[in-house]
Amino acid sequence: MKYQKLSLLFLMCFGAVITTSAQQLYDTTAKPKLISKQFSFTEGSSVDKQGNVFFTDQPNNKIWEYSADGKLSVFMQDALRSNGTYFDSNGNLVSCAESRDQLIAISPTKKIKVLANDYNGHRLNGPNDVWAAPNGDLYFTDPYYQRDFWDRQKPDIEGQNVYYLPKGSDKPVMVVSDMEQPNGIVGTPDGKYLYIADIKANKTFKYKISSDGSLTDKHLFVEQGSDGMTLDEKGNVYLTGNGVIVYNPQGIKIAHIKIDEPWTANLCFCGKNKDDLFITASKAIYILHMNVKGVE
Repeated sequence: MKYQKLSLLFLMCFGAVITTSAQQLYDTTAKPKLISKQFSFTEGSSVDKQGNVFFTDQPNNKIWEYSADGKLSVFMQDALRSNGTYFDSNGNLVSCAESRDQLIAISPTKKIKVLANDYNGHRLNGPNDVWAAPNGDLYFTDPYYQRDFWDRQKPDIEGQNVYYLPKGSDKPVMVVSDMEQPNGIVGTPDGKYLYIADIKANKTFKYKISSDGSLTDKHLFVEQGSDGMTLDEKGNVYLTGNGVIVYNPQGIKIAHIKIDEPWTANLCFCGKNKDDLFITASKAIYILHMNVKGVE
């Protein structure tokens, strides 16, 4: 009986820690604010140095901008079916362009440069999400999702992999080949660690980034997959799917931000202070003010 009481006390205290942690992240009585619901499927949100968000509406082949002062506008009309995006240190919007299964960079003046076109002469499956390391290297996931705008019905590459693209190179290097369907990807701001979600296996893994760009020390971070992902200044990891689920650096769930949409696809911190969480969810976009800042 004494043991049971102690166990119950521990669980109550542990639960209080979880609740307190969530309250430290944001006002848990507040709901994410709907900005707009005029899209077909929102994805690929990323933030520039000024706090402006760029996100994709892939079925409509557009990239939109939600400015730091709250204005919504179309950034690019023909976005090459862009999916996941991420800003590099030079202010270029790196995009997973699925119309030709390429990784591209879009300059602030909307000039497009192809960064990666194939893997050892084989057509990529369809780059889905990308992260730019502080040193300019890129990492991107390449699952296979059959698209109705493709001229093929099967992949050219066996397996669904994750690639590393060294700065200045156009030759991707395979760094992960044992996932069922890699999707979301994000790294730490110091460039030392990388999180990759295997959405089909419903798991997210953490890797150490070596000096040569390879990944080592793989370990299971959480038993949950994810579409898009982001981090905050405390090292908390934000996963998506059924709303937004937040885990602390030890992999303990500390918050679940509910979104009233069928699917939450992506997110990033935005605004002049990077303390607003911007969320793409199905046909809509939402924002939630936070007590922590993003690190993108």
